[in-house]
Parts: sequence; structure tokens; C-alpha cells
Amino acid sequence: MAVGAEADGAAGGTEVPALAGIPLVGSLFDLKSDSLGTYLRARQQHGDVVRITAGPPGLRAELYCVFSAEGAQQVLAAESANFRKDNAFYQELRDSFGNGLLTSQDEDYLRQRRLVQPLFTKRRVDGYAGAVAAETRAVVESWERAPDAVIDVGEEMMRLALRAVARILFGTDVEATVDVVDRCFPVITEYVLRRGYSPANIPRTWPTPGNKRAAAAMDELYAVCDKIIAERRGGAGATAGDGGEGEGEDLLSLLAAATSTDGAQFDAAELRDQVLVFLLAGHETTATSLAFSLHLLARHPEQQARAREEVFRVLGDRAPEAADLDRLPYLTQVLKEAMRLYPAAPVIGRGSVAATEVGGHGVPAGSDVILAPWVTHRHPRYWPDPDRFDPDRFTPEAEAGRPRYAWFPFGGGPRACIGQHFSMLESVIALAMVLRAYEFEAVDTEVPVSAGITLRADGPIRCRIRPHG
Repeated sequence: MAVGAEADGAAGGTEVPALAGIPLVGSLFDLKSDSLGTYLRARQQHGDVVRITAGPPGLRAELYCVFSAEGAQQVLAAESANFRKDNAFYQELRDSFGNGLLTSQDEDYLRQRRLVQPLFTKRRVDGYAGAVAAETRAVVESWERAPDAVIDVGEEMMRLALRAVARILFGTDVEATVDVVDRCFPVITEYVLRRGYSPANIPRTWPTPGNKRAAAAMDELYAVCDKIIAERRGGAGATAGDGGEGEGEDLLSLLAAATSTDGAQFDAAELRDQVLVFLLAGHETTATSLAFSLHLLARHPEQQARAREEVFRVLGDRAPEAADLDRLPYLTQVLKEAMRLYPAAPVIGRGSVAATEVGGHGVPAGSDVILAPWVTHRHPRYWPDPDRFDPDRFTPEAEAGRPRYAWFPFGGGPRACIGQHFSMLESVIALAMVLRAYEFEAVDTEVPVSAGITLRADGPIRCRIRPHG
């Protein structure tokens, strides 16, 4: 049970066990070379709350890692006010991608959420099914020209997800943005990662090659967003694309027109911040889920055949619609199991405001707190034989028998991902259309991964494809 803050900032409970490191720098090199493996090892050796130190004296970070479902629920939901997005990594995200819904806090966050929430109702999101289907169709048709019938599903799903979210955000301006995002995002994300995990950083204003490359990428990305925003504010709206009940203007036009009950709206800079966050969070996460769903199905032909049979039985030859999500339960289970094994957000950071207890261990005020879906999703207490791919873990009966936060790929609590219904809609539609068109056989049976801003494959995810039927 959690306890309140103590006057001196100390926490009650027993001392948190520490992962052994090396003299002077602790686990710094382990975290740099394999952070996900280090977190797994920490839980296996020391349990559900573990302290990891990293860095030299004077620049040392102490991470309080929480691996249980119950601990995740406490941090994200029950005591969410005590665990804020206050750490060096989130500050680097703000400095690069703006103070949008992902990174903002307090009144800024509440005001933004009130403005954005009406645009993410189920009915509104369901209206984008046609745009997702159109982009998926274009990508699938391009595979007819794949050399040796081999594709990298990591690259292909990234392309699909980026085009889909750009089309929904910008409508007819999709081509003007995809190339810029594709070129600039990798430069900016690598910059954020390098600075976010460094014990110390030089100022961004110093004219080093790294700073100059990142600044140029940010300038180009900001410029294309600002141009389209100015056009929308000038009345040049656009539609998101063909088909779908409730579909109308693109999301940017709706954001530009959004007004709260007190008459507040986003200014141009705030609009850009929201757009950048939606681009960041809206394509890399979905692409990861789709790519690893295909990778796992390619390695498990029986489950692939079962998913394809469901798709043909439900859809036949027609285009999928939003209403089909409830009619494709096994396909949804496949996606959920892929998100268990390969969560797009494998690590979640928070900063504790007051001293508290988590799992009977004291966590001091001002601590860096780490949640790791990568570890919790493999916790043997909730997942027997945790490394095995088994979509039947996500039948309604099986889900009802587990703690709520044994699976949390979209976070949870008041800061849960606002786009989770859109992500599932896009993923189910895209996966259904891809499986209907092609059969997949894994070329790369093992894919190394690491934790970036999102989970990333450190190599290709190649599959051999064969037209179905």
C-alpha cells in the first residue's frame, strides 16, 4: 500500500534492491548497449522493484524500476499525480517536437486534452477507415514489383503508417509532408535519444555538427507544418480521403477550428506542436505493431492461416470498414499478442513528486521511475511461457483473468494514449487487407530490437511474400 510523502522527502518501506554494476559507472554501459535486456535481468534477479545506477559520480542517475502490473497501475493511474513527465528525456522531446499532448503537463495538458478529445471520439475516428484502406491498398499493390518477392515489413509498414497518418492529418497535402517527415524524423529522433540518455549535454545553440544537423531538420519540418497550418487558418480546408461514415475535413482543419467551452483555441505554434506529436506517435507506434504482427505470423503458419480464414469469412472481397473490428476477434488477438511481445513503447519514464511506497519498497521524492512494458509483458506471474506467441492469451475470458496493467502498450490512467482506438482501427484494417492479398514466410527469423523513442528493429524484418489464391 502506498503511503504519503514524508516531510524530509524520504520514503517508507524496505530498501529497494540494487542491480550490481561496475565501479564508478554502475550499469551505464549495460543500459547503453542493451537497456531492455538489462531491465529483464533486473527483474529476474531482484524482483518487481529494482534500483539501477548509471553514470560517474556527480552525474549519476538512479532509476527506480517498477515491473509489476500492480506497480504500473499505481504509477500511471492510482497515484498518477505523484508521477509526472519530469525527466531529461521528456525535456529533450519537448525541445524538439514541441509541447504537445504527449509532453505537456498540468494546465497546458488539461486545456489541450479538452480541445483535442472531441476529435478522437469513436465515431470521428471510425470515419478515417476509408483513408486507411486506400493507403493500404496502394502499398499492397506496390509489392507486385518486389525483387525476388522479398520485402522488409519494417520499412513497408513504416511507409504505410506514415502515409495513413499524414493523409488523415493533412488530407490532400499528404505528398508535401511525407518526404519531409521521412527525411527529418530520423535525424531529430537520434538527436533526442543521444541527448536524452547522456549524463551531460552541451547547449543546443553551440554550432557543433550534430546541433546544426538537428536544427536544420527541425527547421525544415517546422516550415512544412507551418505552411499547411497557415493555409488551413486561411480557409483552405481539405478532406482526409475516400469513404467512411462521418469522414470530412482532415484532422488539422478540425484542430484549427477546435474551440473549448470558454472560447479558447490553439494558436499557430500550439497547432504545430500537436501536429508534430501526432506524426511522431501516430506512425512509428502503429508501424511497429503491424511489422511485428506480420513477422510473428510469418514464423507461425498455423496462426497465419487461422487469421486469414477469419478475414475471408468476414470480408470476402469487400473493403474493410470500422464496424468490422468487432467481427475480426482473432485478428485483434494477433495484434494484441504482437503488442505484448513487441510493445511500441517498451519503456515509460516518470518523476516522483513525493516519497511513496511501491510494492512495499520506498521510492524517494524526486526519483526517476521507470516502467517497462517490455518486462511486465513477459512477467511469468501473468504470462505462462511468456516468450511463446499465442494470440489465444487475448480471448475475453483470458483477459478478464489478468490484472488490468499486465498489458499496457498504450500506457494508462489519465495520460493514456488518446489515439489508441485509431491505432487499433488502422492496424486491424491494414493487417486484414495485407493477409487477404499475400501469404508470408519469415526470412529473418530473429530480429534484434532496442528502445529508442519507440521500439525499433536493429536490422531488417524480411519476409518472402506469395500472392494468396
